[in-house]
Amino acid sequence: MERYLFVTHTDCADPSREDEFNYWYNNIHVPDMLETPGMISATRWENVHPRDNNRRKYIALYELETDDVEKFDEILKEMGRKSKERGRLSDLIVLDPPDVPRIIYRQVMPTKKQ
Repeated sequence: MERYLFVTHTDCADPSREDEFNYWYNNIHVPDMLETPGMISATRWENVHPRDNNRRKYIALYELETDDVEKFDEILKEMGRKSKERGRLSDLIVLDPPDVPRIIYRQVMPTKKQ
């Protein structure tokens, strides 16, 4: 089975509600994402040097394992639709524009640790 990294770039639509956004992302959205078969871990990062022209303030990195990345991507989209139907998506999330392709990287070297 191959390992992949799924990358998302996000912002909070209302900076005055950023704590609420981060709570939702960490405690609702990430656990929902980890229910996707093949998803093995998730982490989020904040840009420490934000500038007006930067892509997004936050990134989320999801590690996954699958034999069929295209099928996984379809399952992930379906999980997103179900989350929306269940009312578990936040009105605060700002994603990359819809025409930006999903960013999924295939691992080419195992993780090295010091």
